[in-house]
Amino acid sequence: MSNAAREAIFPQITEKRWREAIVRFALFHRWDVYWTWRSDNSPSGFPDLVLVRGDRCLFVELKSEQGKLTKNQQHWAEVLSRCGSVEYFKWRPSDEDLVWELLK
Repeated sequence: MSNAAREAIFPQITEKRWREAIVRFALFHRWDVYWTWRSDNSPSGFPDLVLVRGDRCLFVELKSEQGKLTKNQQHWAEVLSRCGSVEYFKWRPSDEDLVWELLK
């Protein structure tokens, strides 16, 4: 799907609203969920969510449809993607069907 098509379908969904929806869904499906409430005193770039259930550990960066990874976010994406025991994802609102399926 092109960026223009994504923006036309999902124009109003902010990262905050996207995070709230994912957290509610994940908790309902018995995931343990962590996110930093205020990141202004934390090193920049760390993923928005950490989701754990059983032997799965997901690190998730959330973006609006037009959002881009910062240099520090890209660094964490690369570092975590190399780890064999965790999974790294970047989720946009247009990924919702994949997200809900993964978290069920």
